[in-house]
Amino acid sequence: MSGLDPRAHDRILLEGMRFFGRTGVLDAEKREGQDFVVDLVLEFLRIPACDDDRLDRTVDYGLVFETVRRVVETSGFDLVERLAGEVAARVLAEYPSVLAVDVTVRKPHAPIRGRFASMGVSIRRERGAD
Repeated sequence: MSGLDPRAHDRILLEGMRFFGRTGVLDAEKREGQDFVVDLVLEFLRIPACDDDRLDRTVDYGLVFETVRRVVETSGFDLVERLAGEVAARVLAEYPSVLAVDVTVRKPHAPIRGRFASMGVSIRRERGAD
């Protein structure tokens, strides 16, 4: 993942989230769908729950998981770049304490001849950066 926002000190990691979606350029990818693996790094100035052990003082990663699921499973974009951008936009919109988010979207079964673990894209979006 990319470097940290210089203001950020704390991170929440969501790694290896698996969803079934229909993003892809080929008609077969949209028709038949495929698995996507998504990793997120959420960055914060400081997570207050580190001090007081209260769920309401952090970001509930179960809710973040559901946000990502909704995006991946209901989108039919052509490109994983667009899918990653939409995931980042939704996370920043729905979780105001997140300063920045790194999103990696991988296609383990991309329609490419050859042996590989996955093909994908990683992006970074920061709050207030356009």
